[in-house]
Amino acid sequence: MSTDLSIGLIGYGEVGRILAEDLRAQGVRVLACDIKLGTPAEDELREHAARFGVVLVKDHAVLAASVTLVISAVTASQAVPVAAACAPGLRAQTWFLDFNSASPKAKIEAAGLVTAAGGRFVEGAVMTSVPPYRIKVPLLLGGPEAGGLEPLLNGLGFVPKVASDRLGVASATKMCRSVMIKGLEAMVIESFTAARAYGVEDAVIASLEETFPGMEWEKLGAYFFQRVIRHGRRRAEEVREVAKTVREAGLDPFSAAGTAERQAWVADLADEGEFGPKSAAGFAKSGDWRMEADRILALQKDKP
Repeated sequence: MSTDLSIGLIGYGEVGRILAEDLRAQGVRVLACDIKLGTPAEDELREHAARFGVVLVKDHAVLAASVTLVISAVTASQAVPVAAACAPGLRAQTWFLDFNSASPKAKIEAAGLVTAAGGRFVEGAVMTSVPPYRIKVPLLLGGPEAGGLEPLLNGLGFVPKVASDRLGVASATKMCRSVMIKGLEAMVIESFTAARAYGVEDAVIASLEETFPGMEWEKLGAYFFQRVIRHGRRRAEEVREVAKTVREAGLDPFSAAGTAERQAWVADLADEGEFGPKSAAGFAKSGDWRMEADRILALQKDKP
């Protein structure tokens, strides 16, 4: 591993911190920038950075000017603004890996900003949840520069695969997959919560297991409730990008639009503090989707 290599992370949330930890474990110099810096929420970021030896930088362009590779891992709506903010600082030939769950159109727009500044843009499509795999999460690469970045990422412990030398192919693959994956999360929450209200949840799960043998619906329910309660706001934003992708293909995104609304709806409930993961009996502690379904139903009864 070259001692000259340095990585700049734009976005120091769950994904950014996981990447930082795994990169720092290899002795790679890591810088990070996040919109929470300069706000009351920055203490948590600074504590993590100090623990793992990550240098925090408040300015996107300053970070971009200081590293070999920029990895943008922010919410979907910020993919293009982040590319624009980094562009003035990019040195010639600096790599820029867009890790975001954004539509093909957004990736192409971000690529235009980076390449105009002399950087080398590669779209990345993360094909499953990061935490279980960490840096080894399956990653599709796309764009004319993808083949050049692949060996560097392999050397860092990533598991990349070049999907195409055309921009948009990797992100389209992820977006179309997300119609199913994020949609399944929303459907399970809706189905299981309604079933709980009628007292038929055990019968519903038994029927699903008979129809789809091999799928552990009880465990899936627990996992989906947890993920949406914790990350529903970000996931809703991602699915809105999915809806854009479907619309850009000439289809009305009926399923994706509904999924985004359900994910945002759960996020709104979590924000109320009634049953969020930080509460004393929160989902992260109970591991019981039935408890969360009961809390959702109780909140609905209290509404006018």
